[in-house]
Amino acid sequence: MDTGLVGDRRWQEKIFTGEWRDGGGGVLPVIEPATGAELGVAGKAAPDDVARSVARADEAQAAWAAAPFSERAGVLRRAAELWTEHSAEVRTWLVREAGSVRRKAMRELGGTVAECWEAAALPSHPLGEVLPSERATLSMTRRTPVGVVGVIAPFNLPLKLAFRSVAPALALGNAVVLKPDPRTPVSGGVALARVFEEAGLPPGVLHVLPGGADVGAALVAQPAVRAVSFTGSSRAGHAVAELCARHSTRVHLELGGNSALIVMPDADLDRAVAAASYGAFYHQGQGCIVVGRHLVHDSVYDTYAQMLAEKAAGLTVGNPAEQDVALGPLIDAHQRDSVDALVTGSVEAGAKPLTGGTYQGLFYRPTVLADTGPGAPAYDAEVFGPVASVTRFSTADEAVELASDSPYGLALSILTADVTAGLEMAAAIPTGLAHINDQTIADDAHAPFGGLGESGNASRFGGPAANIEAYTDTRWITVHSAIPSY
Repeated sequence: MDTGLVGDRRWQEKIFTGEWRDGGGGVLPVIEPATGAELGVAGKAAPDDVARSVARADEAQAAWAAAPFSERAGVLRRAAELWTEHSAEVRTWLVREAGSVRRKAMRELGGTVAECWEAAALPSHPLGEVLPSERATLSMTRRTPVGVVGVIAPFNLPLKLAFRSVAPALALGNAVVLKPDPRTPVSGGVALARVFEEAGLPPGVLHVLPGGADVGAALVAQPAVRAVSFTGSSRAGHAVAELCARHSTRVHLELGGNSALIVMPDADLDRAVAAASYGAFYHQGQGCIVVGRHLVHDSVYDTYAQMLAEKAAGLTVGNPAEQDVALGPLIDAHQRDSVDALVTGSVEAGAKPLTGGTYQGLFYRPTVLADTGPGAPAYDAEVFGPVASVTRFSTADEAVELASDSPYGLALSILTADVTAGLEMAAAIPTGLAHINDQTIADDAHAPFGGLGESGNASRFGGPAANIEAYTDTRWITVHSAIPSY
């Protein structure tokens, strides 16, 4: 893993000697979760590195913002071409470093390319409006870059979930300091820096600081960081939000989820089970928008639960670098033990395991738990593993009540032959995303994305409106033809 655009050892040496950052934390081993093998090393940041990087970013930002909009758009377009040109190498890193199965890695990279093209259109987007005025000759608003943006990204979709914040922030004239998860420093950090360097991004505009929570806290506390984009757990998001509040820093939170999938009695069960299986077990369940709670009407409950268990039992689990499997490894032993504790606790609380609930190493079998409901740990919590909790309901009102009874409010799926009834149910359930007759895994670059409650502070990603609101400030400007008489 030391050749190509990302793995070029000559470029790795530039990381270590400080061309992209001055590393005070030593190095991070890059571990393949499927085998435990060390794929390489990446620079590890320490809190002291943050102030230096933010200062350099602050210095470089003004010139980048003043560059012609066509220049900024050109860098983003070139980056999109580079992601495509080097797709095989980047997919390999996603498979080996993040434990992605091949189809997930391809989808993540495709989504990243889409985010890049979407961001490339932002510099030419109108960034203000003319207002009516009774006094001024001209009254208008103008959107200007916030300055330095801090991005804290997770391990599960390390490339896309970092890039969807980094790309629009850069496109709109900001500098960015990115802290990827220390478990995925290459596909979540090094790859982005390398692509943007090749695309012609000026030095100092993007900094990559792989590190732990202490680095993230130091980043949020920097006075020059005027906006923070955080994707991760609700617990960590609360800590980030508290720090941002102390420093009056704008914060965009995309947090956890425990999405409900409602199966109405008129749904096509074959298609429902296939969709639900995809939604529940995508990337081993390591996603905020995966299906956690399967709410199924009494009349089809037993059939659905059995069909889902059979589907799960037939899914292949293994090393995605060696074979085309449905599920790869969980990211590390801590995550595996957390998943297993939720499954074990649910069985002790009365849930019936229909399949799964076992593991070898970091490979956890897709698990279906029947007869769950409020009080079962795997039903109440965000599992972040391949676990489907199946619960019955009798009426549409009961389904709405169950789906709504969660601190999370990210995604929702309703499977029914009556689309109008599905829309009415969706309107009654507070979530940021709702899909009628589809599962919950969806994230289009041009569409708003975000959740409510414990899932975040609404849609802060996707499309020009959300991105411009996230990464620019609004100024009111007036022009008079002569000084008014007072």
